[in-house]
Amino acid sequence: MSDGVLEHAHDHEGEHHHRHMVHRHRDVTGGTARATVFGISDGLVSNVALILGVAAAESQRSNVVVAGVAGLLAGAASMAAGEYVSMKAQSELVERELAIERRSLEHQPAAETRELAAIYRQRGLDATQAQEMAEAVMVDPEVALEVHAREELGVNPDDTGNPVAAALSSFVAFAIGALIPLMPWFFAEGTGAILASAILGLVSAATVGAVLARFTERSIFRTALRQVTWAVVACSATFGIGTWLGTAL
Repeated sequence: MSDGVLEHAHDHEGEHHHRHMVHRHRDVTGGTARATVFGISDGLVSNVALILGVAAAESQRSNVVVAGVAGLLAGAASMAAGEYVSMKAQSELVERELAIERRSLEHQPAAETRELAAIYRQRGLDATQAQEMAEAVMVDPEVALEVHAREELGVNPDDTGNPVAAALSSFVAFAIGALIPLMPWFFAEGTGAILASAILGLVSAATVGAVLARFTERSIFRTALRQVTWAVVACSATFGIGTWLGTAL
């Protein structure tokens, strides 16, 4: 075999090996999809527990529906408000820190250059390389701000979050989860509706667990079982309390 063919074969083998070694990392910091799954899980567990508790105390369909809708709206509104306040506070905090960093870069460039060089030395570069990289970054003020924000604050200045979008997403996700165990009560009542709500709640909890397992790369069975267990505990507690209150009152 000629040298050229051998070289081509080795290059092809190296490229093939490189393609197999390179992989994409998951988003481990959150993300809309994962937040949506958690929102659905919260709505599901809280409302199925509420519905079963009310149904145990008062089996009249209209009362259960009113309680379920009230739980859906109240929970979704609370989730949305909490998410908005949290995201807004975080966004304002990041913006404040960025403003401080921007002023420091403008008035103390030498100190900021030394600070960045020190970070690069901690990453394993020698003093000369670290100083050269820091000086290169400091040439462009916007690049310098982005690098300092990432290295010192651990934030992306172009992505401080959208509180309104986060609030709407939380509201919708919670409402979807809360609606699932309520649906049987629009068409039935009594023991049949109670069983349907419980079954829908458990199946949905298992599904949420399976989806979460995909994010965390854990055992689907164990994660689904954990979600179902917590749902059973919550539903059993509220159903027992509802039964006791229905008898006592």
